[in-house]
Order: sequence, then structure tokens, then C-alpha cells
Amino acid sequence: MLGPVVVRHGRESLDLGPRQRRLLLTRLLIENGRPVSLTELCHSLWGEDQPTAAVSSIRAHISRLRSVLDPARKGRSPVLVSGTTGYALSVPREARDTAAFDAHVARARNALAREQLPSARVEINMALDLWRGPALGEAAELPFALRESARLNAARQDARELLTTILITQGDLLPAVSVAEQLTIGAPLREASWSLLMRALYAAGRPVEALRQYDRFRAMLARELGLDPSPGLRDLHIAVLRHDTATLGLPRPPRTATALSGPPPLVRTPLVGRKEETARLGSLLREAATGHARWAVVSGGPGSGKTRLLDEFAAQASEAGFAVTRAGGGHALGPGSTVSLRCAVAQLADGLRRPGEDADVHDENPDPLTALVRQITRVPTLCVVDDLDWATLDIHHQLRRLARLLRDVPVVVVCALRDTESPAVSGLLAELARLGTAWLRLDPLSTEDVAEVLVARGEDGSAGPSEELHRRSEGNPFVLGELLKLPPAQRTGPDARVPDAIRSVVQARLGELTASARTMLTYAAVDAGRLDLALLADVQRLTHEQVLRLVDEAATKRLVVWAPDSTVPSGGHYRLPDLVHDVLLGTLTASSRHLLHSAIARELTCREDIDPARLDDHLRAAGPVVPPSVPGRTVRPRFRTQCPAAHDADEFRAIG
Repeated sequence: MLGPVVVRHGRESLDLGPRQRRLLLTRLLIENGRPVSLTELCHSLWGEDQPTAAVSSIRAHISRLRSVLDPARKGRSPVLVSGTTGYALSVPREARDTAAFDAHVARARNALAREQLPSARVEINMALDLWRGPALGEAAELPFALRESARLNAARQDARELLTTILITQGDLLPAVSVAEQLTIGAPLREASWSLLMRALYAAGRPVEALRQYDRFRAMLARELGLDPSPGLRDLHIAVLRHDTATLGLPRPPRTATALSGPPPLVRTPLVGRKEETARLGSLLREAATGHARWAVVSGGPGSGKTRLLDEFAAQASEAGFAVTRAGGGHALGPGSTVSLRCAVAQLADGLRRPGEDADVHDENPDPLTALVRQITRVPTLCVVDDLDWATLDIHHQLRRLARLLRDVPVVVVCALRDTESPAVSGLLAELARLGTAWLRLDPLSTEDVAEVLVARGEDGSAGPSEELHRRSEGNPFVLGELLKLPPAQRTGPDARVPDAIRSVVQARLGELTASARTMLTYAAVDAGRLDLALLADVQRLTHEQVLRLVDEAATKRLVVWAPDSTVPSGGHYRLPDLVHDVLLGTLTASSRHLLHSAIARELTCREDIDPARLDDHLRAAGPVVPPSVPGRTVRPRFRTQCPAAHDADEFRAIG
């Protein structure tokens, strides 16, 4: 019931028949063995528009369900029981996935209460792995199922909030942020989810984002309900402003806005694929040591390893005798408990302040920029400003002033951001470009880099495993790290799994697409991950230009990649990344896959250049809805210039 309703006998999914029969089964399931009258069953399935033969239809469906659920019965069925008050479905509680889900969640809560975090995480992941989509699937929005589907989906939200709490407590913060972000998307007015997101962001060293999320929730709550956040969330907001880790329930303060007293903790695997970047940053240290200020900009997509590179560089600078201070492009508590937009500079200055030393009290209105410059002149210094994307224009102005003041000073300033093309940071980057700034773009890891990681872990670094892991991770260090947490047999191959953190990220990106783009990607997923633009145009009844716009929309969210291929005239082709492909397939029921394969097979038979092997694959995968073979069908053009009415259009739209 945790997804589209499915009945399994062992590993075999039973064929429940047409939609009305499946809805009838769901209607009986949610009653937990209580009888439902014929009148109520008819009303549940058809509402006020009941057909003339509604009662006969119900009885026929009941008979068919009995033959599927209890094929070996002799006489009256003990599973689907009929009586004077109606029909009842007798299913043991332990036979329901909802019971298994509740048991795993209960064990996870008990383990967390006993501070057995690994056990708690295993149990909650097992609970969430039981879900295959929104509870009750196609019946979820029908009146008879609204209450039960809402209850089950709320229980799933509770479980994911519990997972986030466990991740934060374990210090596994990037997955915690990803899960918490998905929670706020799924339930935008649920305060507990926003509270967890703020805690996760702060613990990850991103207090500015935590404050922005609070402002976002407060504005949405006022707009939608005319309410203010609860006192508990307001207290959490104040705790972020004051860096009150006790109120936040965190074991330690975040890494931003603090000076590093020594090298960061060592990690299990070496930093690979960043030799040129590490060497360039090392040369900046040597140049700064001679009394010349140096600037650098490190950019890269999410998960590209910016933080890891900066950690290594901070350790290198500390060993070379540099004072190290770090800040995020965000807010801080200013005079009078107000939010100051100059906090990035203030954080850097605070990070360099000696133990027991107060702020400069000689000036009536001390300027954080002046205080920072005074601190830097004491000793060679490394200043790291992370998350520059999130900084305000006022912070950019402060950093531009800092760049003009720091000339012949032994300092290295490194700014990290995701996108150097963002208009918001263009003015600051233009100013830095005139200073001979080093620009370091973190590209994906190579196959050789992946092999080096495997060898460092004492695993097989040969070409086969390295190439498979490289393709599956797309060379993204964060994705690679999540895959390496899995047992080797579950990283690649037929038994490969998608790590929970990656699944959350992909699902969040899919949720940002239009319905048409998601439908297109779903068709591509069942077509082995290939984006056959002509086929996608035909099967969705779209024009060439419309398909290209959908591809561009998906590529912008990094859900589609371009694969160079010199053997084709276009020089390459679009495809789904392996993990995106697997996540999409995991959201489909068996019947949905059958319909999608059938639709693709139907279009392939209309082609002049049919690939027999590809067509056979789809015909076999279409199962019971395989389209009939129609020799001599009219060949359609490669792309449609208009959108005529499609056969079986309702079914295809339902899949989308």
C-alpha cells in the first residue's frame, strides 16, 4: 500500500486486472477487515454516475479477485468474505507493507533514544525503502481513500524527518540537507520540516541559508494562512543568529565564522583529481609569504568537491604558518540584535581575534572591514569566503573594498561559489579579475581518478570497476563518495542501488520540472536511457522544437547529459545519467512500464529503419499490453509539425 497497490506472492506480482478492480481491492483494504456494503462500494467506485449494472459489475470483480487472491480455495474464501452487511477483505497485519514500515520506524526511534545511531539509520532506511510512490497510488485522490492516503503520507513525512534527525546527529550533513530540502518541498507548510532544514544548514556551516529559509517560511506562512511561525521556530531563528549550538541541539558549532586552530581532520581517501588546483593554491601561499596579496576563485557544480579542496588548502596554509579564518556569505548578529549584512567580513575578523580579545572599542562605530585589515597585518593570513553565491550586494561591496585595501600584505583570499556566470556576482568577479586572480574550475573526476580512489581504499582499481563507477557517478566526487558507501556488488551492475542521498537530490530536481518534461524523461528511462528525439516527439505527439525545449529544461537541471560520439553525424547524443535512469524506473509500477513499452513499440513499428532487436526488447517488456503487429502501416514523418489526437491518449497522459 506504500505506493500503487500491489499484491505479491513470493516475488511474483499478481495481475489484479483493470483499474476498477484495483480500486475495489483498495477500498476493501483500507477498511482493515470491516465489511463494506454493496451500496457503499458502488458509490466509492462511481460516485453519483453509477452505471446501470454497477452491482453486477461489483460482484463480477469480487469473483475475479477471489480467484487471484485465493486460487486454491475450496468452498467459501477466507480471504474475501461476503456476508449480510457486505464484503470484507481479511488480510493479516503482517502481510501488509504498512505493518513492516511501522515496525522499522518504531525500532529506529528506540535506537535513536538509546543513541545507537548506526542501527537507527539502518532501520529508518529499511522503512523508507518500502515506499514506491505516494500511498495507494491511483486511488489516493478518490474520496474514499483521502483520509488513509493522507495518514500514510504523513507517516512517511515523519519517517523522513526522523532520518534527517539521525543524519544531523551523525554529522552526515550533506545528505541531511538534501533530505530536509525535499521535505519542505513535499509539505511546504509543515513547520517541523523547516526546523530540521535550518538545523541541517547551520550544522553544515551554512547559517546564511538557514536564516533565508526561515524568512522564506515566515513569508509563505503569512501569505497563505496569515500566521507567524511558532515560538519554537522563532527561538531556533534566534539561536542561529547567536550561534547558540546548545539550543540548536548540535554537538559542535559549524566550521564557518571560526578560526582553524590546526589542520582539519584527515579523511580516509586522498584528494584525487585536483593536483593542478592544489599546486596553484600552493604557489599563491608562497607568493603571499613574500608580502603580496593574492586572490583566488574556486567554482564548481554541487558535489564537485569545493569544500574538500578548501579543507586541504586550509590545512596546507596552517602548516605553512598562516592564520586561517573562514566565513560564509551570509548574515550575522549585529548591534542591537539586528541582522548585519556585513557579516562575511565580520566573521573573518572574528575568526582572527585572539582568545579573550574583544572587538575594537576605540572607535565609536567600529568598521568590520577596518578590524579585519588590522588583524591581517599581524601575521600571514588565509581568508576563505564560502557560498559567495548567497552573499548580498552589500557583502560584494565590502569584498571589493577589501581587495583595494589589501595590496602589499601577506594574505591569500579564496572565494568559493557554484556559478561564475551568475549576474549577482559579476561585479565582484570583474573587480577581482583586475587583480590577477587565480580562477580554478573543478571539473568532474576522470576514470583514472576513480581508480586511484579505489586503490587507496584497498579495492580493485582495474579498468572495469573504475570505468563502471566513473560512468555511474559522472565523475562527481560527492556522488562517488555516496556510491562507495554501498557494498561493491550494489554500486554497479544488475544489483546496483541508488544511495538515499542521491535519490533525494534527483527527486528534488525532477520535482522542479514541468509535467511534460518529466513524461519525456520517463519514456527515455524505459527506452534504456536514450533520448531518441524523433521517437520522443512521436510518442508524446509533440513537434521537434517542443521536444528540444523539454530536453533543454532537463539539461538545465542536470538530469540529461550530452555524450560525445564521433560515430554519429551530430557528434554525440543526449542520454540520461545512470542514477537518474534508475530513480525514474523506480517510480513506475509494472503496469505503467507495460504501457510505456507498448507505446514505444507502436511508434517503432512505424519507422522505415526499424531496429529489430530494439523493437523486440520493447515488445517483450510490454507484457500483457503488447501492441498488435500491423504490417504495412503508414510510415510517419521523423518529427511531427502538429499535434493530432493520439490513440490511447488518455492512458499516455495518465502515465505522465
